[in-house]
This record gives sequence, structure tokens and C-alpha cells, in this order.
Amino acid sequence: MTTSSEKIVVTGAAGKAGRAAVAELLEHGYRVTATDVAAAPDGLRAPYLRADLTDHGQVVDVLDGADAVVHLANIPAPGLRPAARTLTENTTMNAHVFLTAQTLGLRKVVWASSETTLGLAFSPEAPPRYVPVDEDHFPHPESTYALSKVLSESMAAHISNWSGIPFVGLRFSNIFTDEDYRAVRSFQADATSRMWNLWGYIDVRDAAASCRNALQADTSGSVNVIIANDDTIMERPSAELLREVFPAVEVRSELKGRETLLSNALARRLIGFGPQHGWRGGIPA
Repeated sequence: MTTSSEKIVVTGAAGKAGRAAVAELLEHGYRVTATDVAAAPDGLRAPYLRADLTDHGQVVDVLDGADAVVHLANIPAPGLRPAARTLTENTTMNAHVFLTAQTLGLRKVVWASSETTLGLAFSPEAPPRYVPVDEDHFPHPESTYALSKVLSESMAAHISNWSGIPFVGLRFSNIFTDEDYRAVRSFQADATSRMWNLWGYIDVRDAAASCRNALQADTSGSVNVIIANDDTIMERPSAELLREVFPAVEVRSELKGRETLLSNALARRLIGFGPQHGWRGGIPA
């Protein structure tokens, strides 16, 4: 456990996870510097630097004087940019942050990996090998976005080994805000509409809390954990969803109610992650 007086750099701070992570860390007493290539979002209560992390020199400037980094900056999904650009820019940003952390001797690197490393998008033609999907369901990238995260997990392992710096990769499920929850009712009639990630999600506040959990946890080497809510985004029980969409998939544990099919058990054990929010708490009107 570390003290909350540390200086933490949060990259990707203009994104929804980044904004929430900045707020979470400030609330717990950390000194935060935020950075993104985009302009500062309204209401961010931290010093802000606009920086392009594909430029190594800018990364050195941004991380100089930090104790640790929460690295959330990347092209955030497949299909937003040409495939080659997604692969190149994401791996470049991650390499620059990881190597600069080694050069500057940061205490810890927490960074955004992705649930897509586990084989998403799932479909009846490309189902998971088993459920609940856990960290052993890796690596199965199905896009250059997912491949950028797989390659970066490998980079993290080697740079952690070289430097002795603990790395924690957070394999975030689909991040939901209060605004995103407005669409949940539209999912319920068609089980296939959210089959691509086994109906998983994570509340943005819990995604932010997992960043703090990872900073505070006593970890070593490079570890990668699934960050998903305890439940699915669907009203129907998980076993029923599987019987309809993935009837032949091996079920490795008894499924109770609407429990997640993206196991967060390792995150609970290694970093003390425990989701506190979710769509069942009420969908905004």
C-alpha cells in the first residue's frame, strides 16, 4: 500500500475513463497531472498538458517528476482509425510510456489493456472456448486494436523484468457511463445484440477505482486482470443467454443468476478490485 501524496500522471485524461480516473485519484489525495492529445475537458481539476505520446520526447517531459503513471491513452477501439494506424500508434504510445517509466525509475505503471485480447468479438461462428472467460483465455486478438494490446502486454512483461517496476494491465470491459445506461433497455429483446463481449460491462466509476486499486496493491512483475462488473448488462440469467446463443460452449462453473461471464476473480485477488456500481442501481430517464 502506498501513500496518496504521490504524484500520478494520468494519460488519456480527456476520455471518459481518464476523466473518471483523475477525479478518483484527486478524491483520494493524490497529486495528479493530466495529459491528452485533445483539449482539456471542462471541469477537470488537475494541471493539464496537451501532449502527443507517439513523440518520445513529449512522453519524457510529461512523466518527469512523477511517482507512477496511469496510462489510459490509446486509440480506444477497432474501426476508429485505419487498422495499421491503430496498431502502430497504440504500440508506439505504450512503448514510449513503458520505456520512459524505466528510464525515470517510476514506482509503478498501471495501464489500459482490453477485454479484446481474450478473443472478442464473440459470435456463434467464433464462440469463446469456455465460460466464464478468465485470464487464461489469452491471447486471441481478432483486430489490430486487440493485437496492439497483446503486443503491449508482452512489452510490459519484458520491461518490468528489465526494470523491476511492477506493471498492472487492466483488461477493461466495455465502459459505461450514466448516459450509456440509457441504451440498456434496447438490448433486452435481442440476446445477440451484446453477445460480442458475453454481455459484459464495467461502470466508469469502477474502472477508475480499479486504477487506484492497481496503484495501491502490492504486486510484482507484470500482471494483467479482467475488469468487469459482477453482473451482465442483461435482465435474463446468464445460463439462459448461453443456452440461446452459445449452447455448445463449455461451462466451467455453476452460473448463478445474472453473474458475469467475464471473470473478475483475479482482479479481486491481486489488486483488491470490487465493483460498487452498475446499471441495476437505476437507469437515468
